[in-house]
Amino acid sequence: MNDKITFQELELKLAMKENIDEIRKAYLYAEKMHEGMKRLTGDDFITHPLEVTKILIDLNVDDVTIIASLLHETMNNGEATYEDLEEIFGTEVAMIVQSVSKINKLELPDNNETSIIYLRKILVGLAEDVRVLYIKLADRLHNMRTNWAVNPKKQKQKAKETLDILVPIAHRLGINSIKSELENLSLYYLKPNVYNDILEKLNDTVEDLNDYLEEMKESIIELLTDAGIKFKIKGRVKSVYSIYNKLNNGKRWDNIYDILALRVFVDKVSDCYQVIGLIHSRFRPMQKRFKDYIASPKENMYQSLHTTVFGSNGHVFEIQVRTYEMDEIAEKGIASHWSYKEKGSKKIQNIMEQKLEMFRNVIDANRNSEDKDFEQAINADLFTDLIYVYTPKGDVIELPKNSTPIDFAYRIHSDVGDTTIGAIVNDQIVPLSYELKNDDIVNIKTNKDATPNQDWLSFVKTNQAKNKIKAYFSKKDKENYISKGKDIFEKELRKRKMAFNEVLTEDKIKKIIKDLKLKDLDDIYLAIGSLRFTASYIINLANNDKTNIDDALMERKKTIPHLNYKSDILVEGNGDIMVNIAKCCLPVKGDEIIGYITKASGISIHKKDCPNVLNKQDRLIKASWNEESNNYYFTNIYVYSSTDTNILTDLITAIGKLALTVRSVYTLDYNQKLIYEINLRVKDNKEIEAVCKELNKVHNVVDVTKNLVRE
Repeated sequence: MNDKITFQELELKLAMKENIDEIRKAYLYAEKMHEGMKRLTGDDFITHPLEVTKILIDLNVDDVTIIASLLHETMNNGEATYEDLEEIFGTEVAMIVQSVSKINKLELPDNNETSIIYLRKILVGLAEDVRVLYIKLADRLHNMRTNWAVNPKKQKQKAKETLDILVPIAHRLGINSIKSELENLSLYYLKPNVYNDILEKLNDTVEDLNDYLEEMKESIIELLTDAGIKFKIKGRVKSVYSIYNKLNNGKRWDNIYDILALRVFVDKVSDCYQVIGLIHSRFRPMQKRFKDYIASPKENMYQSLHTTVFGSNGHVFEIQVRTYEMDEIAEKGIASHWSYKEKGSKKIQNIMEQKLEMFRNVIDANRNSEDKDFEQAINADLFTDLIYVYTPKGDVIELPKNSTPIDFAYRIHSDVGDTTIGAIVNDQIVPLSYELKNDDIVNIKTNKDATPNQDWLSFVKTNQAKNKIKAYFSKKDKENYISKGKDIFEKELRKRKMAFNEVLTEDKIKKIIKDLKLKDLDDIYLAIGSLRFTASYIINLANNDKTNIDDALMERKKTIPHLNYKSDILVEGNGDIMVNIAKCCLPVKGDEIIGYITKASGISIHKKDCPNVLNKQDRLIKASWNEESNNYYFTNIYVYSSTDTNILTDLITAIGKLALTVRSVYTLDYNQKLIYEINLRVKDNKEIEAVCKELNKVHNVVDVTKNLVRE
């Protein structure tokens, strides 16, 4: 084992820090709190926070994280209180230490999935400041390095907990240096025989492997030096866990091509591509093994060029080429943002903020959720594969795989999401339910008068989008209930010939709020509008009527209106018959309709002039629209252009003026001109007439019809 680090050695690493005096004060405080304490390894307890701090210093974290890491055990393994730390080191440090302390009290009680979900929930829920997660990851890394000191059962428990919970978090934050070591250590304790078997196979040839690496390295050094490129180069043998993963996924040992690997570091992105070109000119590349993660970053913002080549004596080498900044991010994750932010790397700042936003969204949205709900949320937003798409300006947006333009819009801004009316991906109009793919360029069309659509909830992927949409409709419903409640209340007052300012004086409002445990006057209206209480009951209560709550509830039951119809469409005046909208003509409210009696699917509703039912009088039945319904319908319109030039953007902009939703657009070529079939979501045929009128104003549009007509 390595010698234990001392604070004096850490001070040498921290010599340039502005807050070195505060860091020294934190160390002395921690030393006092842990005085006389020992770890299971036999070491003084203070060695643990020192080793954790060393790991974090190598990640270029900020001064607050360093101070908090030195203090992170003073509450659980010391006599420090939150108030003590706040008074001495400030609120920010105290909150981080308190969160780490809470996390460190938790353990995975068994191996069942429910416990994993619970611990993951608590872990992420406490980590509202991402620096808590960095300290926890460093804390676990040092504990895993000394895991040999605990009993075998505990060793396996910690290893499983590490792989299930902490490794995915390290991966999502892009901290490869910690992730890789945690994986190796976990495998060592969970499957020692497998670990040692792989290590033995490597060790059998380790001397030869290092010779091959050195020989290949010298060849590349010569090649790049002759080309005048400034660079550094490192060689490595692939990690045991990485090899285990490949073997576990069905690969044979002799088919693992990246056991030998070289990494080349250069100053500029252009140098990366030049280096790859030079290497390919000297060494034969293996087909389909070149990966460009610079143009298309991995899910954790990892960037690099990868190639696999046949080197000297026919040995296979994986070669990675990246800039120094790319390597910093790959190894240290978004924590390295702190070391680059002064250099103005907006791209890094943007990605870091998006990652932190993903954690915040899950935390905020699931404070009161059940474990199952949280599992779905966290798996959707944090622990699934990610994609990287672009705004028209080239900004990178990180989203879970299978996200839609609506998810993209809400990731940009809530207002963009709320007012979305269409999306153009890679210069092609797409449905809002379209599943985005890596490298898509997404252009969201908005209209300030547009509002969210509840149908979006059926296909959006991110919890951020779901919660914003639900919040909008929750607020809208509340406003509607308040307005409705006020109207009902005022009608009841007029019916009783009573004055508003006599019934609802300031004192009477306070009395009602207190008796019914409401917040304010709007809450009273909300209770009436949502039929929780009747207006009559509120008036009686204001006038000291002794009617109790049970009486009010009975009264409410009597006043709930009876809905005569269950369906949007009445068949022979009956609303209880199963109906479906015919896809051939897609009628909407306002169209004259007829019912067709199918053999197994109830009544199919067609337009009266639909050619598919004109000659089937024996199976037709009267149908009409339920005037009380207020639903939406999807239907097609056809736009005829006088040119073969694409006018999609103009069409979507025109439709956006009416705040209508476009589900899909198909382009049909006809006589060297274009016809656009547009599927729209509308309330009735009045909205269709309005959109047809608007589209007819677009340049190069010669006609707009409800049915496809070809000459």
